[in-house]
Amino acid sequence: MTTAPLARTGHRRSEVGPVELFFDLVYVFAIIQISHLLIEHLSWTGAAQTVIVFAAVWWGWNYTAWAMNWLDPTRTPVQLLSGVLMLSALGTAIAIPTAFADGAWLFVGCYLFMGILRPVFMMIAYRGQQLAANYRMLLLWTLMAGVLWAAGAAFDDEWRLLLWLIALVVDYAAPLAHYRIPGIGAAPMHTWDTDAEHLAERNRLVFIIALGESVLLMGGSIVEHGHLTGSLALSALVGFASLFVLWWNYFALAGPETSGGDASTGALRSAYAYAHAFMVLGAILVAVSIELRLTHDHLTPASILVTTAGPLVYLIGNVLFLKSRFGSLARSRFIAMGVLGLITVGALLSAHHLPVMVLSLCVLAVTATLAVLTARRQ
Repeated sequence: MTTAPLARTGHRRSEVGPVELFFDLVYVFAIIQISHLLIEHLSWTGAAQTVIVFAAVWWGWNYTAWAMNWLDPTRTPVQLLSGVLMLSALGTAIAIPTAFADGAWLFVGCYLFMGILRPVFMMIAYRGQQLAANYRMLLLWTLMAGVLWAAGAAFDDEWRLLLWLIALVVDYAAPLAHYRIPGIGAAPMHTWDTDAEHLAERNRLVFIIALGESVLLMGGSIVEHGHLTGSLALSALVGFASLFVLWWNYFALAGPETSGGDASTGALRSAYAYAHAFMVLGAILVAVSIELRLTHDHLTPASILVTTAGPLVYLIGNVLFLKSRFGSLARSRFIAMGVLGLITVGALLSAHHLPVMVLSLCVLAVTATLAVLTARRQ
């Protein structure tokens, strides 16, 4: 079988090209937009909207990262593709604050444009090869979900929320179903020749972007305050420690030296397409919680839930990652989740009397202990 003219080849296949790093820049803005969406709509409905918007943004990034797993980033057509996808991702990010209002069509239009352009480009670049057939099935699933995305944009409020949720279920179920459509075909995971190290590096980089967004939110809150008081400095210190501990925990678990394990496409799909979605969302929630604790002098049920939900969602991703790549379930993660659950209940019961700093320190103690244990076991 001949090699596609735009394919990655040779010993440098795993390298992340400059155009991939450039593409990721738009997701700094997208993640900030997602954070502000939750901050400005701190309710159950706002949380549901935030999760749906994040899931769509993540899936757009995820499928682009996977496409670049096979494309040579030094080739001009690939760079032009990345530029067009980046512009579309920017449109999606711009529409995030109004995705459930008058920005729905911009959000959906840009998301679906990316979802259609990628497989069409891959079908042309790899015509006559297995990967082209695989992307044909992926395109069909994208179009099926696209009908639901478009229908959701045409409706308002609860119907939009419901239809977009179903559309996401179709999008996320596609790889699990091996893109199978009865009577047409399928694209089983073993037919996707993936490079584990390239995907690992791409996901490490996007996780750093999520952490960087925390720094931007934290720094912005301090600057907006006007002057640095003792209490604000202490809150910022604890917030930074929470951020550093999250970084430490992640790279002790998923750093370059631990990138071995099961490298089958099915395992990589679970570890990166799905597990990292939880970990990146967890990092975003941590950023939002730091912002809330810097700008509020007292706890509310919403701020408590966001503060503990960040590490909890992140740890769910940890568990899925470890199970996918190494076939293990770390007991320490489950213990940490249990302790965080107890902290949540205790904080909710004493929200009117519990200082913000006490909750912050309790959550930090759990995540810091876990980071130390993870680092020592590597």
